[in-house]
Amino acid sequence: MLEVRCSGTPYEIGLTHGKLAKEKVDGSLDFYKQLLWESASMSWEQVLQEASKYIEPLKNIEPRYVEEIRGIADGAGVSFLDILALNVRSEINFGLFSDKSKDSSDFPSDGCTSFSVLTESKSFLCQNWDWRAEQMPNLIVYHISHTGTDIPDISMVTEAGIIGKIGFNSNGVGVCLNAIRCRGLDRSKLPVHIALRAAMEAKSRDEAVKRIKSVGVAGGGHLLVSDATGPVSLECTSSWVKELAMDEKGRICHSNHLILDHADIDEPGWLKDSPARLARMRALTADLKEPTVDKIFEVFKDTEGYPSSINRKQEGECRSQTLFNIIMDLTSKKAQVSFGRPTEYSERVLLAF
Repeated sequence: MLEVRCSGTPYEIGLTHGKLAKEKVDGSLDFYKQLLWESASMSWEQVLQEASKYIEPLKNIEPRYVEEIRGIADGAGVSFLDILALNVRSEINFGLFSDKSKDSSDFPSDGCTSFSVLTESKSFLCQNWDWRAEQMPNLIVYHISHTGTDIPDISMVTEAGIIGKIGFNSNGVGVCLNAIRCRGLDRSKLPVHIALRAAMEAKSRDEAVKRIKSVGVAGGGHLLVSDATGPVSLECTSSWVKELAMDEKGRICHSNHLILDHADIDEPGWLKDSPARLARMRALTADLKEPTVDKIFEVFKDTEGYPSSINRKQEGECRSQTLFNIIMDLTSKKAQVSFGRPTEYSERVLLAF
């Protein structure tokens, strides 16, 4: 797995990302060009036109993210709007999905099952990330050091060209993502992948939660944020961000639907297996005695409901697959990333601060 190590100014960080991961950035662009055309008959010119609507809002929220995106584009030899489109690809999907004049049945969105637990001695944050198998070759491990600032160093797994995804920082603050399909879009708020990045730049879980709630999120998504003090679940829509606390066992489990009250939100059915995966994850972790990385990894191998299981397979009507599993030990500031389905992973990377 390509590990891209970047440091310096936001532009320099992006420039290194673009240069070292150019082939994979090109792969990400090719993947989304094809996907959006097949699923929504949306030309890339139309995608770029939609992406351009996020330039001014992002500059207002945090201009250094715009500079990092510009650096990636220059490093990879592609246009600024190409890379911006990758970073707002979820919001482009939300925009299409929220247009009721369009058939939204085929609009793509990544799945995932997440789990976090606080024990007497450990705080774990974990998930299977599910997406189209065709995007697997374009994943990278992205290490970031903001030279001359007090922003914590970051290590994450992301799609090449995207500046925020799933990972943790040198303060032991981590974040996971579950896609949520609900109608509504507010471009003045944080695109979900930028929200993930903002969380990883925080010095504590509480600071991450405060950042995200203060600005809001542009569309639907679930961010599971944690540090050594335990997790908080943030269910996000374009209208609000709501917190779901740990249960009596110190756990939070989540999949791809809203759990908290959302009577004011239009959330049409999407992944029919999402409630089943959530119930299964809760059952598998209910009596997890003294969790360890190995014990948690066994849970994520589960194939009940195959192929639309916690450990997914892109087969038949199931249109996504588990591309990696990540288990973060935020107490020790370490993580294990297994690329591929947990039952047949091809490579393992260990991260540590």
